[in-house]
Amino acid sequence: MHQLFRLVLGQRDLSRAGDLFSLDDSEIEDCLSQALEEIKVISCSPDYLTNDNDQAVVEICITRITTAIRETGSIERHGAALVSLWESCLEHNLQPQGKDEDTPHAKIASDITSCILQNYNRTPVMVLAVPVAVRFLQQGNQELSRNMSSYLSLAAIAKAELLAQHTEAITCSVLTAATIAAMLQNGLIHVFLGVK
Repeated sequence: MHQLFRLVLGQRDLSRAGDLFSLDDSEIEDCLSQALEEIKVISCSPDYLTNDNDQAVVEICITRITTAIRETGSIERHGAALVSLWESCLEHNLQPQGKDEDTPHAKIASDITSCILQNYNRTPVMVLAVPVAVRFLQQGNQELSRNMSSYLSLAAIAKAELLAQHTEAITCSVLTAATIAAMLQNGLIHVFLGVK
């Protein structure tokens, strides 16, 4: 791993994290999977939810890594590590903790989603990503679900066969969302009309 990534991730050195953006993409491209694995270790640690420093370091590093992956076109090389980190977010609470306040793991998932799913036309990436994306649909985080739905729609156009085996889970997710929307609408009508 590049020594700056080693320093920033190993020591959770927020003061040096911004320096990662001064490195050329090609200079760090070889170590991106390893850095993603280290981020997964950090984000799965018991104190991650309460450690603002670690969360900030992870957020900066993910931004740097996803930028480098996009710029170098190396999603297929680092896709497995990226999807692994993304999937690890499913093991944690993704429900908003207040009005529009995502949990740390929902933030990670959101930051990674576009980097992975913008590559809906790359079959090797989608083979890894689609099963995980479908699981995110079932987590109840509306913003993540909305983003997943948009990207999965594009994937369905490009590679429908990859989504075919997930039709039941996708349908259940859509029906659940429709039921919630209907209950909300019903509640709003009752409030508006003053009916109990």
